Amino acid sequence: MNKLFLPALFKTSAGVLALLCCACFWHCSKKEGGKKEDKLLAKVYDRSLYLSELEGVVSEGTAPTDSALLVSAYVQRWLREQLMMYEAERNISKDLDIDELVRSYRASLIRFNFEERLIAEKLDSTVTEAELRAYYENNIDQFQLESTILKCKLLKLSLEAPQNEINKLWNSRNTADEAKLNALAKQWATLALLDQDKWYTLQEVATLLPKGTLTSDNVGSRRDGSLSDGDFRYYYRVIEAVQGKTTAPFDYAKDQTQKIILHRRKQELLERWKEDLYQKEMRRENIKIEQ
Repeated sequence: MNKLFLPALFKTSAGVLALLCCACFWHCSKKEGGKKEDKLLAKVYDRSLYLSELEGVVSEGTAPTDSALLVSAYVQRWLREQLMMYEAERNISKDLDIDELVRSYRASLIRFNFEERLIAEKLDSTVTEAELRAYYENNIDQFQLESTILKCKLLKLSLEAPQNEINKLWNSRNTADEAKLNALAKQWATLALLDQDKWYTLQEVATLLPKGTLTSDNVGSRRDGSLSDGDFRYYYRVIEAVQGKTTAPFDYAKDQTQKIILHRRKQELLERWKEDLYQKEMRRENIKIEQ
């Protein structure tokens, strides 16, 4: 007996369209409150897929040919998933306790959901600058850089950009000219890094410039420059650089510091709450420890 059943209806595009008509008829009868005749679409061993299970697969207003493809694709996915599950169940290890795994997974989900709600309601998420600074200074060994980081400005411009005007604005120390440079960058630049307070890894910046422009060997001395690769003109300025294998500056480590502090607060909050709950239930004599 053939255990894998796929109606002949799926063997031609016309058949799929016919099935789609059945689905439309089923939906209409459902809306009208009429009795629906469910239709078997496919079967793998003792597992069956019925027409009623395709509700929502085809959105209202979808073209008939597209609908047919969606229905067919759904059935094909279902068939393969059921075959996979059949083989997985047939070859399951004899010492695997599925019921215990399900109970454990369910308990984990419930606990995780409750803890998230508890944290959202009770956690103080405000971390002051003083707290950040104190943690950073007391745990300086945690903030060692793996690679060189830098603050910089960088422009990658079309060769048609007004070079004389950009040169003037780029080299200007007048803060009013920064807005003019930003406006020109929006018009001509294919890439613009103009936030002077943001840290980047050297690798991130180096890949944006012609090869060899900035490296770990020259980033300390090659602080400013402009060059062309024949397709674009580049302007770069290294504002600050910190070599790898040294301590990260505080403003670079602030985000990481805040995450560490909040994580610790979460753990402390949960431990306090569990202990308070334990003591409360002990007083209520809902906990009994057998001697």
